[in-house]
Amino acid sequence: MSYQETYKQKLKTADEAVKIVKSGDWIDYGWCVGTVDALDKALAKRADELTDVNIRGGVLTHRPAVMNVPDAARHFTWNSTHMGGLERKMAKEGLAFYVPIRYSELPRYYRENMAPIDVLMIQACPMDSHGWFNFGPSCSHLKAACERSKCIILEVNTSLPYCHGGFENCIHIDDVDMIVEGENSLPDELGGAAQPSETDLAIAHLVMEEIPNGACLQLGIGAMPGTVGKLIAESDLKDLGVHTEMYVDAFVDMSKAGKITGKYKPFDKGRQAFTFAAGTRKLYEFLDNNPQCMAAPVDYTNDVARVSQIPNFVSINGAVDIDLYGQVSSESSGTTHISGAGGQMDFVMGAYLSKGGKSFICCSSSVKDKKTGELTSRIRSTLLNGSVVTATRSNLHYLVTEYGKVNVKGMSTWQRSEAIISIAHPQFREELIAEAEKMHIWRRSNKK
Repeated sequence: MSYQETYKQKLKTADEAVKIVKSGDWIDYGWCVGTVDALDKALAKRADELTDVNIRGGVLTHRPAVMNVPDAARHFTWNSTHMGGLERKMAKEGLAFYVPIRYSELPRYYRENMAPIDVLMIQACPMDSHGWFNFGPSCSHLKAACERSKCIILEVNTSLPYCHGGFENCIHIDDVDMIVEGENSLPDELGGAAQPSETDLAIAHLVMEEIPNGACLQLGIGAMPGTVGKLIAESDLKDLGVHTEMYVDAFVDMSKAGKITGKYKPFDKGRQAFTFAAGTRKLYEFLDNNPQCMAAPVDYTNDVARVSQIPNFVSINGAVDIDLYGQVSSESSGTTHISGAGGQMDFVMGAYLSKGGKSFICCSSSVKDKKTGELTSRIRSTLLNGSVVTATRSNLHYLVTEYGKVNVKGMSTWQRSEAIISIAHPQFREELIAEAEKMHIWRRSNKK
């Protein structure tokens, strides 16, 4: 039987495919822009027939239809391995819960720790002539999820960019149970060309001064990493490499400006390695069938041992709060959940161990309450009660605010508190010094 004949045999409507779901099942919806759409809408129509269906996913770019049904919490629970803004809102409604993970180990969690998936639903590119479906820009952990699924349903999307990879970036039709042809909509756009603030620019310029020619980059999402990418595209830097978790628009800008060659990477030379991608249309167009870009599973891209082998590795990430010990919270503010751990700790550690490597944690020195206009320091004496430590104090390297940058690697607690306070907002420095004295991490000889 030909692959096309097998395809026709397995082809179903979305409504037919979701009939396999039953109450109490564990369902997987895929990842980020590869989250299913037509199957989600079809499952939402069955809400009244189902209770206690658990769904796993992460980095949502639109709210799933199953979360909009009446009394949604009775029927469906969203379990996120990386909370984004939409999932944060769902959590406040009692619909979503976080799965604390070390992202680099997520494939292993699926293979060894999590219960088998009853039904896996993921978007994929159209089948090629050899019977393979490409995962598009959402490689991540999907192959591991396929291996642990009792039933695999693919939602084919002709608008999904085809992403070349090294391995574990596709599935064969022989391993698929059902195929649904989706609505073929372009992936949701995430981020965009928002103008950087003066603070973003100040921080980005400070980071730029530390990036050498031939460096290999990892960027997080957000205005500040995007600003760094824009400045790099306009700079004299050359022969940069990319080995990152998330592929973002900034890499497209740098590539088109001729800044990325990857010639000094010890492996994957000349290729930009990533595990998932999300951005604007220009990013999806750039990734599509581009052999320069390499989609790989997250246990490859985020592996600390692998990252540490890349010389001059530069990791740039953000934070919610930092305390005077150097503890970084990027997931919550107190008990208010904001995001997931993602790969921050992996890349902080990998860059920290890289020869010539540099890890940057960047954030504004303060934040203004939108309602009251009150200014609050993001550098605190200690993290708020309940705040989650994402990057530990023993691995903090560079900390950057608009008031400067400090390298705390190897510093004693009194040196470190002085350095961190020196880049806090001036309004809060005296208060932070007084707190440091109470905490016994301030010497009489410290500079004020």
